Amino acid sequence: MNRKAIATKVRNQELIVAPGIYDLISAKMADRMGFDALYVTGYGLVASYLGLPDAGMATYTDMLNRISRMCEMTDTPVMADADTGYGGLLNVAHTVKGYERAGVAAIQLEDQQFPKKCGHTPNRPVIAKADMVKKIKVACDARTDEDFLIIARTDARAGLGLDEAIERAVAYGEAGADVLFVEAPESIEEMQKVCQSLNKPLLANMVTGGKTPVLPGKELKALGYTIAIHPAAGFLSCAAGLEKAFMDLREHGTVTDATPMYDFSEFTNMIGFPDVWAFEKRYAED
Repeated sequence: MNRKAIATKVRNQELIVAPGIYDLISAKMADRMGFDALYVTGYGLVASYLGLPDAGMATYTDMLNRISRMCEMTDTPVMADADTGYGGLLNVAHTVKGYERAGVAAIQLEDQQFPKKCGHTPNRPVIAKADMVKKIKVACDARTDEDFLIIARTDARAGLGLDEAIERAVAYGEAGADVLFVEAPESIEEMQKVCQSLNKPLLANMVTGGKTPVLPGKELKALGYTIAIHPAAGFLSCAAGLEKAFMDLREHGTVTDATPMYDFSEFTNMIGFPDVWAFEKRYAED
């Protein structure tokens, strides 16, 4: 974990493209790819751990236990979804401190009412702007490392319109948020308006099949975005691969050459078996 590296890039508004990780296999795989940061997706984590929708059913403890392990097992800075902070102001402070201790480089907090929902699904009411401003102030006060970034997300676009969402983002930036995240603009024109209206580093949520146009990094940078997260890239591609492999197995009684498979030896190396073998060799009985 290197918070300074990602914080410096964000402050210099250098483009950061981050894949979504949701379990330890996706985390270890992405960690090998040379990304500037990884993004723990709440949607993917809840789906892989609980088999449930991202609708506020995962607890702070559920999330922290898994995020801690992801940070421990990777070298790339980790940005992590913390939903609404899991409660009131005291909960927000507790969440920020827990994520910071776990090694997270940037925490994302949002202004939805509890229970929250995925930002590219309907029915996402938000709390009062003043209440979220307090949450951001508490979050900033609770951190001990200034390089631990606070990402403030607003979901107001869906129910209250883009102008309200931008107004909220301005307020959250004034409250101390390091990165502003206007969730789910629905056109390139709306994305342009967001970027032209805000003067802090901005995050774009590139959800395949979601409400926001998915654009290449260069185009997002030209618009004015600093961070582009791709939360669904991992779990959607994994689901497609699993479906293909399991259908192949069901139809043929084996997995045929028609199904792409990751090399078993390479996977064994990635997951850490060489360290086990070295340990066993070192302490082998004579």
